[in-house]
Amino acid sequence: MKILITGVAGFIGSNLAARLLADGYQVLGIDNLAYGLEENIPKAVEFHQLDIRGKDIFYLFQGVDMVFHLAAKNCIADCQANPVETAEINVSGTVNVFEASRRAGVKKVIYAESSALYEGSPIYPTPESEVKPESFYAVSKLASMYFAKAYEKFYRLKFTGLRYFCVYGPVQDYRRTIPPVMSAFIIKLLKGERPTIYGTGEKKRDFIYVDDVNDFHLLCLKDDRTNGGTYNIGSGTNYSVKEILSMISKMLRVTLEPLYKDDPPGEAQATLADITQARSLGWEPKTSLEVGLQNAIDYIRKEMAAGRIS
Repeated sequence: MKILITGVAGFIGSNLAARLLADGYQVLGIDNLAYGLEENIPKAVEFHQLDIRGKDIFYLFQGVDMVFHLAAKNCIADCQANPVETAEINVSGTVNVFEASRRAGVKKVIYAESSALYEGSPIYPTPESEVKPESFYAVSKLASMYFAKAYEKFYRLKFTGLRYFCVYGPVQDYRRTIPPVMSAFIIKLLKGERPTIYGTGEKKRDFIYVDDVNDFHLLCLKDDRTNGGTYNIGSGTNYSVKEILSMISKMLRVTLEPLYKDDPPGEAQATLADITQARSLGWEPKTSLEVGLQNAIDYIRKEMAAGRIS
């Protein structure tokens, strides 16, 4: 089976590519490298440096069985600062991928939505029905969902929407304007620098390890029950930013007082996934936070020793 991944040089995309290759799939990847890194892409991937907004991607979809559409502008702070580009990439670019998939006769598109769709919801854990976006990023992801539903209705193209919560693990993108807390804290503490907390540190997040996410990705390829569905991909447990810093500090045996900066606009105070629907398919997150954090620490230590993280 031939699988195409958009955003293949990103954190989730590169991890997914490695998993698919290990399981015997043929993998084709698209990325414009605006956010991802080419060195993240496994060597066996047929890689094309292209932008999802261009019609020059269409020919690559010929002969593809299924598509994972992961490419996006996904830093909430950057999206708030540039809503026009956010719409161009996350809405127009997504529709371009859907259209290329339709024309090529792709069997199914598995695409990234986001837990940001629940920003305005007071319900925890949050079910898939509770959609209340607030930020420009979340609104762009909601538009993608509606386009998927329209393509499903009018063109019979099969879709599965995935609402990722806070995915973490090796190759996490620490270069973002506001980097993910896991990698940001680990890098700062290993360098003997004070980590940065945005806001008070009381915000709580549902963290899910990337290998568990990939388990669900593989399920989407093999199980027709996922067709037409939308699934929360989280752990069903959440931790505050301060709790994460405390755990990492203990594991590294380093304690440094954090620097506090203003909370960025548009972020939810808490995320917590209701994963009942994903569990109903037999999927279960298996990686404990302690094991996942240790894997992330081991990866970052190795990258720093090799001079790839300075």
